[in-house]
Amino acid sequence: MESNSTAFLIKIKLRHSLGRPSRSDFVQSEFERGLNMNKEWSELNKTMQAQIKKKDTYKRGIDTLLTLRSQLIQTLVSFKEELCREDFNSIPFINADGYHSKTIAYSIWHIFRIEDIVVHTVINEDEQVFFAGNYQERINSPIITTGNELMKQQIADFSKQLNLEELYLYIFEVWESTEKMLERLSYDELKRKIPKERKGYLESLNVVNDNEKAIWLIDYWCNKDICGLIQMPFSRHWIMHTEACLRIKNKIHS
Repeated sequence: MESNSTAFLIKIKLRHSLGRPSRSDFVQSEFERGLNMNKEWSELNKTMQAQIKKKDTYKRGIDTLLTLRSQLIQTLVSFKEELCREDFNSIPFINADGYHSKTIAYSIWHIFRIEDIVVHTVINEDEQVFFAGNYQERINSPIITTGNELMKQQIADFSKQLNLEELYLYIFEVWESTEKMLERLSYDELKRKIPKERKGYLESLNVVNDNEKAIWLIDYWCNKDICGLIQMPFSRHWIMHTEACLRIKNKIHS
């Protein structure tokens, strides 16, 4: 899927050239970006959260968010270009606590299953990209959930089963659908609460496992307003898992 990844990066670059601020070179590798990138992500996230809270800076806040997300997805795409398939299954911190105790393949799956569920089921109440695109079969995934219920070797075994080419096609499609939603979102919609009946609908889809490590997500999402969802699944959640992936990558190549 190298050509697809390259084409996707070019598409991101073109979108930035149409007016969004960009603070990184799109051809740099993670090594060349260096340790300052994590600090930059944190600063962008902090700036975005302040901007979206005020009506007169809201649109700039969305632009800042889109810039942050572009930088993060570039990092995820760089893994596809730089790592071998086995690296995506590696779990060097298997006994640790924290986001880095997973695999890169699992982390990518997890980020985008959550985003797909939140955008399309929790917010829009329309069909998830996962189901519309028949991605369970295409990715060869044994689950349709976020994966929170998986532990240690289960995570590694799950990662080995995934068709990485199709997983990347899935994340590109989810990323684009979220971008469109964010671009349409108005300031007045930020305070919109999730309807109470949405919780039952979400439960009926079985996309969140009833394991105690997963089931809490339903209440967590459904008790937030749109602004709260922007501040976690669409930004901070990405940062935490992407930073964990970089830590995994550095460990297996140290």
